[in-house]
Amino acid sequence: MTESTKFVQRVWQAFVTNKGHDANSFGHLKILSARPGVVRASMLVKEHQANRLKSLHGGLTSSLVDTMGSLALSSKGMWMTGVSTDIHVTFVRAAMVGEEIALKSEVVGQGKTLAYTRVEIESMKTGKLLAFGSHTKYIAQALKSPDNIKLSEDGEKVLQE
Repeated sequence: MTESTKFVQRVWQAFVTNKGHDANSFGHLKILSARPGVVRASMLVKEHQANRLKSLHGGLTSSLVDTMGSLALSSKGMWMTGVSTDIHVTFVRAAMVGEEIALKSEVVGQGKTLAYTRVEIESMKTGKLLAFGSHTKYIAQALKSPDNIKLSEDGEKVLQE
């Protein structure tokens, strides 16, 4: 397991321990792997996440884009991941209750004040795209966090804590 993956799992655990929206909505999200700028996760769609049609609620899908975008930033060593300035989600297909979904988030651009991420959600069973989104974050203050770490380019090693 890469150091990047371990760090993302620690950040995710901090989200869950906070007992807020992430923990209540999708605390069972599993971080599968990470390398700097990319995170892969999976999740089983449960009843409490469904709309009245028994498919994954659009608001929850939007929340997954938000959180996965943040975790993509944490894969680069950021403990604090900034605040959202824009989230866009496109819904392609429904994910039904009981379906396992695969999530991939990626940092597509990062500067001194803003970071841009892209998230894709697919069916693990069919491999079909369910939704995709983008998430822009203001990160100027988050970059100054004393809890950030510096990772090697491949995410295998912590270079500075």
